[in-house]
Amino acid sequence: MILVGELSLWIALLMGLWAVTLSFAGGWLRREDLIVSGERGLFAATGFVVLASLGLWTALLTSDFSLRYVASFTSANLPIVYKFSAFWGGQAGSMLFWCLVLAVYGALATWTNRSKNRALMPWVTGTNALVLLFFVAATAIAANPFERLEWVPPDGRGLNPQLQNPAMAIHPPLLYFGYVATAIPFAFAVGALVTRRLDAEWLGAVRKWSLISWVFLTVGILLGMWWAYVELGWGGYWMWDPVENASLLPWLTGTAFLHSIMIQEKRGMLRKWNVTLVVATFLLSIFGTFITRSGIIASVHSFAQSDIGAWFATFLVLVFAASVWLVSIRLKDLESKAELEAMISREAAFLYNNLVLVGIAFSVLWGTLFPILSEWIRGTKITVGESFFNTVNVPLGLLLLALTGIGPLIAWRRASVANIQRQFAGPAFVGVVAAAALWTLGARELYPLMAWGLGAFVAGTIVQEFYKGVGARMRMHGEHVALALVRLVSRNRRRYGGYIVHAGIVMLFSAFAGMAFKAEHDVTLTDGQVFTTKDPYGREWTFTSEGISAFKALNRDVVAIALRPESEGRSFPVLTSEKRQHFDSRGNPTFQPSTEVGILSLGRQDVYLVLAGTIGDRAEVRINFTPLVMWVWNGGILMALGGLIVMWPQSERKRQGGYVTELAPQHAEAAGV
Repeated sequence: MILVGELSLWIALLMGLWAVTLSFAGGWLRREDLIVSGERGLFAATGFVVLASLGLWTALLTSDFSLRYVASFTSANLPIVYKFSAFWGGQAGSMLFWCLVLAVYGALATWTNRSKNRALMPWVTGTNALVLLFFVAATAIAANPFERLEWVPPDGRGLNPQLQNPAMAIHPPLLYFGYVATAIPFAFAVGALVTRRLDAEWLGAVRKWSLISWVFLTVGILLGMWWAYVELGWGGYWMWDPVENASLLPWLTGTAFLHSIMIQEKRGMLRKWNVTLVVATFLLSIFGTFITRSGIIASVHSFAQSDIGAWFATFLVLVFAASVWLVSIRLKDLESKAELEAMISREAAFLYNNLVLVGIAFSVLWGTLFPILSEWIRGTKITVGESFFNTVNVPLGLLLLALTGIGPLIAWRRASVANIQRQFAGPAFVGVVAAAALWTLGARELYPLMAWGLGAFVAGTIVQEFYKGVGARMRMHGEHVALALVRLVSRNRRRYGGYIVHAGIVMLFSAFAGMAFKAEHDVTLTDGQVFTTKDPYGREWTFTSEGISAFKALNRDVVAIALRPESEGRSFPVLTSEKRQHFDSRGNPTFQPSTEVGILSLGRQDVYLVLAGTIGDRAEVRINFTPLVMWVWNGGILMALGGLIVMWPQSERKRQGGYVTELAPQHAEAAGV
């Protein structure tokens, strides 16, 4: 099976070349036989990439250490779930996994459009095949997972202990699903630009793929944050690491596109924005892959330096140049069919929203690239720290949060004074009251206070919109509250699913603000010793050491500390933190010692324990109190849920407005039809 897998990778390369050539030739010559042959070539390439992937999985699960990749990332005593996930745990395997996802996506896009968008499809299929051709070539030539060793070792090195975590078994593939999905909208954008079919038609196919990408990136980023929080032992979930930034960049531009696409569908505006954002999102996905694999940045998430970085740099430059040229020659075709009528309108709010999202993306990109650029220009790498990103992006983030609440309240085309007064009164009152209450309770930090006040304003907006919609349905149809709510959401999933996403954003921003009140304590404890302190809410806590223990597990030696926490007469489960040294099946140590943290998750805060080290019978530990961490995870889950609601397909009758006739016109929009 391994030999079949290696051979299949090279055949996939030939099939990809066939698909590119025949698809582009068929589109240029307008010959249906060539177009169909190109599509079949893509299907064949997909089949051979699947076979290659099965070959590598077979080698991993059977511990075939004759392959360099298997020997480098697995060992005989590695749990089977991590042998499976080792597929994407290293450079070569993750490249093949990218090829697998890209091939399946491309085949699905071609298959689902076999009877529609036919003018675009030869260019869409050809572009997808061209991107696949690059990835298969880079995998086969520069990072071949089937490379064999000159001698077969008795055991492998094993998987990095930091990657032996349930989140890391699913976080990378989810990010890949999101990254790779950006290639499909890019291919449709190329097809629309080449054929000059730049009206809303191409957006229909692009929108669902953009939503798929956005949902996967959202969940992938959330799981990455959770992994960093529970595995790295520094007590936070986002440190503006270059690889973290690389995943955030396409999410930001993808979010901007999903907002501006509505303006083109409704008003024929922002056509240049939409094409540019689709191209930029794909380029940023490739950029993230480049910095992860080139070795030019140092990160716990990145792969080792290799020649494949040059492949990605070349591909990135070529795609960027081709995209700029293609967009530039179609600027006249991208002229908007309507103009912005007023600076205070829903269209303008969407535009401001996009500007802020792109501004955040630019600041993150600049901060990520600055160390690289400084080293190229001055010969000295100047690191951009967390303070830079926070200084620039916190104000922009607060502005984005405000626009999240403002946009739905403003009328299309031109907002009147009466409209503004009527729509803003309730949510603004809620925001002011919330900020005043928090001030009274002792909150004095400006940015957290603004975040919570604006969050209350946005929450008021969401509640008001749902209240109006549910009320309209109850009046018009006599439905009870629960039924009216379900039908309201189901019959206008884009609008109300979007509000659910906004509710998740409110939770996230509120939780982020809680980090300003994080408290850290570094202490040394012996068996039975008690440490007393207060949390950010003023509650007193005591931690009693239950001593140090040492024991052996499946593939590691463990040293652990246990603390018994109590607060104001209430006892909590014992907190345990460990230092682990992993070994291979012959008893040789592998990798550096890793840390497992102890976390007590409460609704208001997390109590976070890290064992820094031991000296005799003394344990050096760090105890953190981090407010509102649970709401980061809750907010991310709610965002993903809202995205799924938006993405869930509606019946053709609903999409064509079949329910509008059931309601009086004045209640139609409020009732979600």
